[in-house]
Amino acid sequence: MLEAINISKSFPGVKALQGVNLTFYPGTVNAILGENGAGKSTLLKVLTGVYTNYEGEIRLNGELVRFTGIKDAEAAGVGIIHQELNLIPQLSIAENLYLGKELRNTFGLLDEKAMEKRTKELLSKLNLHLSPGTLVQNLKVGEQQLIEIAKALLSDSQVILMDEPTSALSDSEIDNLHAIISDLKKEGKTIVYISHKMDELFRIAENYTVMRDGETVDAGAMNETTEKDLITKMVGRDVQILRKVQKVNEEKEALKIESLSLPHPVLKDRKLLDNVSLTLKQGEIIGIFGLMGAGRTELLHSIFGLHGKKTTGDIWINGEKAKINSPKEAIKKGLAFLTEDRKTEGLVLNMDIASNISLTTLKIDGLLNEKEEEKLAQEYIKSLSIKTPTSKEQCVNLSGGNQQKVVLAKWLATQPDVLMLDEPTRGIDIKAKSEIYDLIKKLAESGKSIVLVSSEIPEILALSDRVYVLAEGRITAEFEAEQADENKLLKAAI
Repeated sequence: MLEAINISKSFPGVKALQGVNLTFYPGTVNAILGENGAGKSTLLKVLTGVYTNYEGEIRLNGELVRFTGIKDAEAAGVGIIHQELNLIPQLSIAENLYLGKELRNTFGLLDEKAMEKRTKELLSKLNLHLSPGTLVQNLKVGEQQLIEIAKALLSDSQVILMDEPTSALSDSEIDNLHAIISDLKKEGKTIVYISHKMDELFRIAENYTVMRDGETVDAGAMNETTEKDLITKMVGRDVQILRKVQKVNEEKEALKIESLSLPHPVLKDRKLLDNVSLTLKQGEIIGIFGLMGAGRTELLHSIFGLHGKKTTGDIWINGEKAKINSPKEAIKKGLAFLTEDRKTEGLVLNMDIASNISLTTLKIDGLLNEKEEEKLAQEYIKSLSIKTPTSKEQCVNLSGGNQQKVVLAKWLATQPDVLMLDEPTRGIDIKAKSEIYDLIKKLAESGKSIVLVSSEIPEILALSDRVYVLAEGRITAEFEAEQADENKLLKAAI
C-alpha cells in the first residue's frame, strides 16, 4: 500500500533520517519502534506532506508520489493522527472535523445539517455518545484523541498513521480504539502505529520496523520476535530496569498531608479529593497509583497551591505546618512540581534550553545575568546527560526524553526538598525511561523526597518505597513496595 524508499531528511546540524526503507501492507497494523530521537515522527511528517524537502521516494499503491502538503496527502488517502492534539478547543466537534473542508448547499451556505449528520455517524462508529455541537474544550483528553481519529475517517484515508494514539487514553478507551482499528483492518486500510507500549504492539500489530538514529535497523513479523529482542534493537544494548533499593531516613518527615479535600467545581455533592492523608520521609519515594479521574493530578495541584484556598486540610513540610495558596509559596517552602504535560505546562518550547532551565530561579528585579544562566545550563546538561549540541538549542527540537530532562533541570535548580513528579516518563522511549528512572533513584539517594504519580504499574513498583492507591478522590490502600503487585494495586484502584 505504501513504501518509503531511501528517505533522508536533514535539519541544520542534524541528520534526522538517513536512507530509511519501509513497506506497509493493506489490512494490517504496522508498528514503528524506536527511541525518542530515532526519527519516527520526522518520518511520519515526510509521509504526510508536512515536510516536502527530503531525499528518496514515496510510493502509494505502486505509484510514485510527492505530497505538497497535508491536504495533498489527505486527498491521496494518507491521514495522520498526531501525538499532540491538533484540535481547536473553542470550536465544536463538527466544526473541528470539517475545518477547511466545509460542506455547502446549493446557495453556497454552510450545510450544517449534513455536517452534523455525518459527524453523528462517525461518533457512533467510534462509540462516542456525544452531540456534534459539543465544544472540544469540554471533552476529556481521551475523547479528544478519538475526535482526531474521526478526522482521519472523515477523509476516508486508506493509510492512517497514528503517532502515540493511546498516550493519554484510559484502559477502556484503549480497548475501544483497538476495536476500531480491528474494523479498519477488515476494510483493508493500512495502519501505521507508533507506540512505546510493547504489550499494546504485540496485541494489535502484525508487522514491525525498528528505527535507530534515523535509520531502519530491522523489520519483521511481530509473532516472530520478543519484547527483549525489540528493546535491544531499539537501543543497541540490553536495558534492565531494577527495583529501587530502599534507603530512607525514617526519622525525618519531609511532607505530611492531613485530611486534604478539594470540592468538585460543578457537582456540589462530589469532591475531587476527599480527606486524603499521607506521609513522605526524607529520601523516600512514594508512588501514587489510580485510574484516570481518581484525583492523582488534583492531589499534586492542591499540595502545590494551584487551587489556592479552595483546598482544605493541613500540610507539614519538614515538620513545620505550611499554608500554601500559590505555586510561589510552594517553591519557597522547598516544593517542586514536574507537570504531566511537559509541552504545554513544563516548557516554553520556542525558548532555548538555558532560558527554560533558569525560569524558576530568575530574579525579576534587574537585568538577566547571561553568564550565570549559561553556567546553570551547562551544569544540568552535564549532570542529567541532556543530548544537545548547545544550550541555545530550542526545546522544541529536542526528543521527548531530553525535553523531560530540561523540565527536571528547571526544578532541580530551585534546590527543592520535595519533588512531585506527575507521569514523568509519559511519551518517552525505553532507554530514556531507564535514564529518568536512574535520575529519580539518585535524587532519592541524595536525600530528596519524591512523590511519583504514574499510570504504569511497573514504573510504580520499580521506583517506590511505598505506594498509595487513589480511587474517586480517596486513598483506598497503602502498601510497602515489596508487598505490592499488579493485582493488589488494580483491585484497590477499582
